[in-house]
Amino acid sequence: MIDEKVILQVLVEQQEEIRDYKPQKWVSRKEESLFEFNTKMAQVVIGVRRSGKSTLCHKVLLERGTRYGYVNFDDDRLADMQVGDLNTVLSCVYQLYGTDVPYLVLDEIQDVDGWYLFVNRLLRTDLHVFVTGSNAKLLSGELATHLTGRYNEIRLYPFSFSEYCQYHHIDTQGITTKADAERKRAFMDYIHDGGFPEMQGLRNKRAYVQSLIEAILRKDIQKRFNIRNIEALRKLAHHLINNACQEVNYDELSELLGIADKTAKKYVDYLSQAFLIQLLTKHSFKSKERIRNQKAYIVDTGLEGNRENALAPENMGWRLENVVYLELLRRCAHDCLDIYYYKPDSRAKEVDFVVCDKNKAVELIQVAYEIDSPRAYNRETSSLVKTSNTLSCNHLNLIAFSPTRNVDVEGKTIHIVSALEWLLRV
Repeated sequence: MIDEKVILQVLVEQQEEIRDYKPQKWVSRKEESLFEFNTKMAQVVIGVRRSGKSTLCHKVLLERGTRYGYVNFDDDRLADMQVGDLNTVLSCVYQLYGTDVPYLVLDEIQDVDGWYLFVNRLLRTDLHVFVTGSNAKLLSGELATHLTGRYNEIRLYPFSFSEYCQYHHIDTQGITTKADAERKRAFMDYIHDGGFPEMQGLRNKRAYVQSLIEAILRKDIQKRFNIRNIEALRKLAHHLINNACQEVNYDELSELLGIADKTAKKYVDYLSQAFLIQLLTKHSFKSKERIRNQKAYIVDTGLEGNRENALAPENMGWRLENVVYLELLRRCAHDCLDIYYYKPDSRAKEVDFVVCDKNKAVELIQVAYEIDSPRAYNRETSSLVKTSNTLSCNHLNLIAFSPTRNVDVEGKTIHIVSALEWLLRV
């Protein structure tokens, strides 16, 4: 058991830190609209470490002028906390914020075994609870089991390009040559260095990325799943980062790392649960084909080059594809749409993204950094046309670092969309 004086000291320090917050200076995030207030459901914000989950909660509550208590469990003094300590935590919250405090934010609580029982009790007392966590196990296991129908899931990623521009005061509407050049420069910086909020403006980005990846591997995966072979997990993580946007071959990973095929699958699943990688399923009406041949993307392109021994050749097409997928994840969450990739067989040219409303394809998206050469143009457009006929979908987009225009190919209209314009659409 942790002494009450220690818990109270931690909470007092966290309370003092909150007093200096100025949300009007913070970047507006699209996910702010997903919160549901005045409801009995827990608001659960999940996502990769340092993506701004707690900041998002503070922002929406402070801007509403809402009184709330705050507990951040990611503190070394609370590392040994047990479920029996949580009532003491609640007592300390009442001492600091008042017994009538209507909202409570529980930051990174998922490592306290049995925490969901505590949250369930708070919800029964009509306290409005915000929970944040860096592990998808938060929802896939405990929360879904014990709070079925009583939580609202909000997934948060690092800054989108639009949010990145907002942070750096980039003019996204200007039509002057200067404004256009500034946007293009910002885009190149974003696609290389990514959108982790804390990394903006840092000179030593490599040290930040190294520490972030290590924290994810050790705190969100090794500690939670009792991983013994941390070195194999680390090598696997860096291999997937180096090979973003590619299909995951478990036989190859097993041979490469000297681990069992089952272990390789578990490790990939753990990396996905910790949000370091984002898996994309193949479009197929056969369930067994959807299970196989998943592609792995990274949660932020800034992880790719800002690491030690990052010797993978730079592929701007894959970086752009990765950025587009993350943006699709943000947008489709609002509309409850699903995303797949389409590749009917190993020899066929794939379509990067198929957006579906239930079992109906409503949009096909191809991503290519450049389509200036006839060969590149024909390759990308022909894939869209062929898949359009197969899936009966005529909403065809080709996102490229190219001027926006419409083209007709084999009786189909393809919208070639400037990557900058597409990413800046709100």
